[in-house]
Amino acid sequence: MYNHKKLFFVIILSISVLALPMAANAASYTVKEGESFWSISHKFDVSLSNLQIANNRSGSLLYAGEMISIPNDISYEDKQLMAQLVHAEAKGEPYAGKVAVATVILNRVDSNKFPDTVEGVVYEREGGHYAFTPVKNGAINQPAGAESMKAVNEAIAFKGQGQGSLYFYNPEISTSDWIFSRDVTVTIGNHRFAK
Repeated sequence: MYNHKKLFFVIILSISVLALPMAANAASYTVKEGESFWSISHKFDVSLSNLQIANNRSGSLLYAGEMISIPNDISYEDKQLMAQLVHAEAKGEPYAGKVAVATVILNRVDSNKFPDTVEGVVYEREGGHYAFTPVKNGAINQPAGAESMKAVNEAIAFKGQGQGSLYFYNPEISTSDWIFSRDVTVTIGNHRFAK
């Protein structure tokens, strides 16, 4: 019974992290007569799934005059790199944890404390230390699975959300006293997310 309550709590907390209003990183667009999610996704060069996720929709029904959000998209190469890091860092973690890891990458890109590109964030090295262990040990070079890419696309669609998490760590194996001083935003699976 305890495990069911814990799982329920993690799911509810994860949904609350992701189910916030769209951030300022998305542009508003007024739907014109005859347009569909598919045609709008091609017009703005964003994926259909990201467009639907950004608007909390799964179907294709749109009305002329309706306002929708157009998420800023990221290159395929950057998505692939993010998915590889998500796979290496969050293998065996719940799906919500994978989305949260991808969100940390995006939050770092948007923060003035970190490099302003996905590649810069992933490969960041400061004072001889890598920001992410999989870069140091080579696990970043392993192919990412479909679930990791799906998590990246969901994080992109909800870019700017996630309570501002800039860090994540596993408290069972972390050796840094500094990371324990950060404000924890959410715990998902074995990872704590912090800012």
